[in-house]
Amino acid sequence: MTVTSMPQTTLPERPEQQPAEDVILGVDTHKDVHVADVITVLGALLAHQVFPATAAGYRQLLAWARSFGLPHRAGVECTGSYGAALARFLSRENIQVVEVNQPDRATRRKRGQTDAVDADAAARAVLSGRAAVTPKTGEGPAADMRVLRLAKESAVKARTQAKNQLKAVLLGTDPELRESLSELSNSALIARCADLPDTGNAAVFTLRLLARRVQQLTAEVKELTSRVNRGVRTHHPRLLDIVGVGPDSAAALLIAAGDSRERLANEASFAALCGVSPVEQSSGKTQRRRLNRGGNRQANAALYRIVVTRLRRRNGCHLTQHRGILNVHLAYGCGSSSPGKSG
Repeated sequence: MTVTSMPQTTLPERPEQQPAEDVILGVDTHKDVHVADVITVLGALLAHQVFPATAAGYRQLLAWARSFGLPHRAGVECTGSYGAALARFLSRENIQVVEVNQPDRATRRKRGQTDAVDADAAARAVLSGRAAVTPKTGEGPAADMRVLRLAKESAVKARTQAKNQLKAVLLGTDPELRESLSELSNSALIARCADLPDTGNAAVFTLRLLARRVQQLTAEVKELTSRVNRGVRTHHPRLLDIVGVGPDSAAALLIAAGDSRERLANEASFAALCGVSPVEQSSGKTQRRRLNRGGNRQANAALYRIVVTRLRRRNGCHLTQHRGILNVHLAYGCGSSSPGKSG
């Protein structure tokens, strides 16, 4: 007896799992909350959601965005303030963060303004290529010098205010005390007022209080200056060897350059960053250029001080050469020779 085999049923093949679609993330940042928006590479809106501006909120935002696809790019507003921590978090997760400016007033008048609209505009700015600037890292020596310099400027301003107040109070004090202090230099005046005995007189007490405040702020300024100088010498030691470059000017230029050297591709980008690049302003038969009035104004002031100092020492050169020397030190590291000594 011959046994025939039963025909085997062919099971349908399981469809292969489709790869996750690329999506673009846009974030409108605030102090307490961040509003996120996800769109496709074709511009279709998928969803928007509000997340707390905390470490846990950042993780929730990323997990939510990944539920729609692969967010390789993210447009973030205010990467230098409210969005700085989020930008660093997304960068550590291998997501390209793009700095997005706030929409202009004309666009806001047409579309209105809500957090969801701003987040959607941030995502679409990345999609269209209108926003393509990589934000500064916000970490490293430049960030350290930024906070140190901020504290120093505040201390210098407060010290000047205290000195002016002390001299104003001195004008209305007892004539004998005023005459005994009028011929002193500023440093001697501060030291003498700080040692005044407490006689119960309100003016004398105020003079002593203000003088001690000036002394305390002076100590803070010296300590902050020392730390800034130490930071510059540690990371860019030869920058201070250039004639005319002091610790404050060097710190201002390093802060402007940031830690992202890829932002400075050449001398022209450094010039534009500092607001010393020529800008075309031609129309019709008129062909001319004007000086760039944008850029980092503190870096612009630092370059001005450097150039004026070098010219006064008769060791100056053309502004383009100054820009090139500083660009080499800031963007590509220090060279083997000292540009300041070579002239």
